[in-house]
Amino acid sequence: MTHESTAVGLASAYSNATTASGDWWRDAVIYQVYVRSFADSDGDGIGDLRGVRSRLPHLARLGVDAVWLTPFYVSPQADGGYDVADYRAVDPLFGDLADADELVRAAHALGLRVIVDVVPNHTSEQHPWFRAALAGEPGARERYLFRRGRGAEGELPPNDWESIFGGPAWTRVADGEWYLHLFAPEQPDLDWTHPEVMAEFDSVLRFWLDLGVDGFRIDVAHGMVKADGLPDIGRGAQATLIGSEPLPFFDQDGVHAIHRAWRRLLDSYEGPRRRIGVAEAWAPTSERLALYVRPDELHQAFNFRFLTCPWDPEAMRTVIDESLAATTAVGAPTTWVLSNHDVVRHVTRYGGGPRGLARARAAALLMLALPGSAYLYQGEELGLPEVTDLPATARQDPAFRRGRRQPIPTPRPEPDPQPAPGTRPAAETGPVPEAAPQTAPQTPETTGPEARTHTRPAAGTRPVPEAAPQAQVSTRPEAGGGVRPEAGSGDGPEAESGGGGDPGLPTAPEAEGQDGLRDGCRVPIPWAGAEPPYGFGPAGSWLPQPDAWAGLSVAAQTGDPHSTLELYRAALELRRALPGLGAPEAGGPADPRGMRWQSAPDGVLLFTRPGFACTLNTRPDPVELPAPGRPVLSSAPVETDGRTVRLPADSCTWWTP
Repeated sequence: MTHESTAVGLASAYSNATTASGDWWRDAVIYQVYVRSFADSDGDGIGDLRGVRSRLPHLARLGVDAVWLTPFYVSPQADGGYDVADYRAVDPLFGDLADADELVRAAHALGLRVIVDVVPNHTSEQHPWFRAALAGEPGARERYLFRRGRGAEGELPPNDWESIFGGPAWTRVADGEWYLHLFAPEQPDLDWTHPEVMAEFDSVLRFWLDLGVDGFRIDVAHGMVKADGLPDIGRGAQATLIGSEPLPFFDQDGVHAIHRAWRRLLDSYEGPRRRIGVAEAWAPTSERLALYVRPDELHQAFNFRFLTCPWDPEAMRTVIDESLAATTAVGAPTTWVLSNHDVVRHVTRYGGGPRGLARARAAALLMLALPGSAYLYQGEELGLPEVTDLPATARQDPAFRRGRRQPIPTPRPEPDPQPAPGTRPAAETGPVPEAAPQTAPQTPETTGPEARTHTRPAAGTRPVPEAAPQAQVSTRPEAGGGVRPEAGSGDGPEAESGGGGDPGLPTAPEAEGQDGLRDGCRVPIPWAGAEPPYGFGPAGSWLPQPDAWAGLSVAAQTGDPHSTLELYRAALELRRALPGLGAPEAGGPADPRGMRWQSAPDGVLLFTRPGFACTLNTRPDPVELPAPGRPVLSSAPVETDGRTVRLPADSCTWWTP
């Protein structure tokens, strides 16, 4: 007999004991909403909080436990809201504080918890603190990392650190000092050794906890503390080292004191809704990452190693084993994630087209069958691919506008301590810089060579696409071990912009930071209708949606038992109904996770949990093996006679006895 790809009529009672005990995060499925691309209520082409609230029933029907909202605070939008000018106010682009309050209340009424972003590593250049620093207010610069430059006249950056977005991590101000920004120049890093910084963020967290939010996703949770003396790294392409090698600006031991203090703050809010902290942290090893989720620190940390894992059974098993071992050692749950707002969508990473979709569906079932908590990125339940042919004129990723990468000027080694600007040590390799170090004007209102403007489409309009060929996308490590699109043959500005490209725009082979192509995963999602904006809002969308997305909308997939949406709905319903899924079950002392690998043919992963089995066939062809039980859900139809099963290529199947 052939078992179809989705299951219906499942029990809806949530049986996992952790939910009843209040430790809801241990097996929660949390849905990331990129606010500006989720739903638009007012017709300006940009998603907002009222739009999110109107679509909460979709998330409740999907079966997730919580929603995580990307920043909606007052911001110049130099980096999609991750440059915050006021942490206690809603940007008018997204609504107002009353809209935030109503969204939280509506979510709670539907049984959904709400997690919001907090951005503690840096502020916006428009933040009152940084304005005061540039204006010369006494003591104001001590809240940030201002330093004198090197060289005879201080004309060189204080060290060789590079921005994650490309270019130097330092910008010079009018009086000659430099300030650190690990991301865009519009995002100056805070100095967390200053007591006012800690006090301010304690106040910010309490503000939103008092409004009713259930926790925080902590942006750059590994970055707030820098190594003493801000030492040189001694090599370039530093963004490619994040998550694989120790760096003086990330994963310093001092960050853990901050997180312990925040855990005490979160625990002080008693009641049936436990408040949690989630670390967006990159660390060189699973063991280092596990330090963020020790019993007195944060509740979860994103497991990016799973996201970056190739479609290879041995690599997957290694990542799963090492992740579970590291978190189990500190008594914390493991998290699993396949996509987010910073990486190429996994349908495309896994090859694109029918094969990429098949693998993405299978990977989703694998993820949801593992012990711990899972994160879904908006639109993955629809099987959305990366949009790789966005015109250059539509892109808003700040890394895309940073210009061609320039090597950071550094002093020559002794005995010549005063090199001329634009030179490199003789021992280094690479081209000589073509430009002097970046400088900043006296005030943040005028922002020098960087593009600092935020544009939104007029209601009912969409940018006119250029005739751009679709870029080839491959999977390879990116900043922090993430994944980035890589241009195929004929790459360069023309490949990105469709010909006649700006020669100053970055290209993938040259980039040492992020490529600036993150807009492709941020295109507003389709809800209904035959043409853009597919129910996203009353008018257009801030990024153009593909004309082929009509069949991928929520409305088009609802009720189709073979659709990706119904597969996700069935998987989340089963995850609630089967006691062997979700939280780790109590097993023997040799394996407290209650998960055991079983023997399987080459290219196949097979593991069991109490009353449950999961098979993943990563091979490009079907494979036969003894049936592990009765199939209850599969990413593709499986053939079984009850004794043996023929697993389709690139598929995952769930089994019960």
